[in-house]
Amino acid sequence: MHFKTLEPWRRTLYVIWSAQFITMVGMHLVVPFLPFYIQTLGVTQADELARWSGYVYAGPFFISLFLTPMWGHLGDRYGKRIMVIRAIFGLGISQALMGFSQNVEMLFLFRMLQGALSGFIAAALALVSSATPQKHAGYALGLLQTASASGSVIGPLVGGSLADLIGFRPLFFIVGGMCTLAGILIVLYVQEPPSDSRTGGNQHTFVSNFRLAFSSAAIRGAVVIIFLTQAALLFIQPIFPLFVESLAPTSTGIATLTGAIYSMTGVFMVISSPWWGKRNDAQSHRRNIAVAIAGAAIACAAQGFVTQAYHLLFLRALQGFCMGGILPALYSYISNRTNASRRGGIMGIAASAHVFAAMVGPPAGGYIASAFGLRENFYATGILLAVSFLFLKAVFSESAEKEQVADEAPLVVTPENSSGLE
Repeated sequence: MHFKTLEPWRRTLYVIWSAQFITMVGMHLVVPFLPFYIQTLGVTQADELARWSGYVYAGPFFISLFLTPMWGHLGDRYGKRIMVIRAIFGLGISQALMGFSQNVEMLFLFRMLQGALSGFIAAALALVSSATPQKHAGYALGLLQTASASGSVIGPLVGGSLADLIGFRPLFFIVGGMCTLAGILIVLYVQEPPSDSRTGGNQHTFVSNFRLAFSSAAIRGAVVIIFLTQAALLFIQPIFPLFVESLAPTSTGIATLTGAIYSMTGVFMVISSPWWGKRNDAQSHRRNIAVAIAGAAIACAAQGFVTQAYHLLFLRALQGFCMGGILPALYSYISNRTNASRRGGIMGIAASAHVFAAMVGPPAGGYIASAFGLRENFYATGILLAVSFLFLKAVFSESAEKEQVADEAPLVVTPENSSGLE
């Protein structure tokens, strides 16, 4: 089938997938190695390095926590496509600026600028969820997750090798160029979803979106679980290179080794995300999310006990397989319970929970590492994921499954929209 003859929602999905893949490859050229880049900027003491790694990793999220719901609301009013374009080019600009950093404070400020200008993932989620028929939402959001996962596979492998060859600073300029290329693809090939063609008349307000999201037990519970699970997983993100280095202190090409181990999570997210997505379209979201969270808790906690770097490979694979079943299911669940006229705003609020987790998780992980040690991060991650599992069991009851679209007008339940969290 020719690309131009595809159904509009499929064409939008495939183009956004391609742009997100390019972007995430670029981002993962540099993000896993931020602690090493910080070392080149003069921060060398172990405790200071752990703390600054957490701060720099979380930098974009200090601002995007507040702006992401606003961008989602503006997308509902003026079009989701323009929000995606704004975000992707903003990301490219901020990445290029990071290449000019002369000290860790400048790097932190440019990371915060990224949070102000970007928000690409949330914007892409809102666009795809609005363009996709509800009966295909699980598949579409699961497939979109594979773009991020694939990028997290290829990016660290390529980024580690390039860093060992040319250093860390040039990578930021490469990433800026890749984001620009992705933005051009979107400008050329993505159109606004037909249902959003007159969004300027949307009378929903920023405040009313928050009121709706937190008055709906199902959406509120899903938002809390997004925060808990992602904060837990991000405890280990900024210190993972340092942990690998501690397991292989005499290894040459440490960036390459770190990238290879780091990428295992992405490999198995790519494998598992479509599988989880189809299960979510056909079965209980609640059961699938519970299994995924439990598996991720075991995999993350077990990493704290390893004594050799290669021991991490299987556990990172299990972690990635389970992670592929968490976020797409939660976003699909929220999307299915939100009317199209305010989906961007509600998805923006859900994404802001992920942003808040990214703001809290890395600094908390950096603090735990500096105060107690690197291994304790993995134990803390497992514990918080276990808490998420218990929260899911407590909050998502039979009443949550039966809850329909959260809006002023009830939705007539059909086979296409009646699936729930069990």
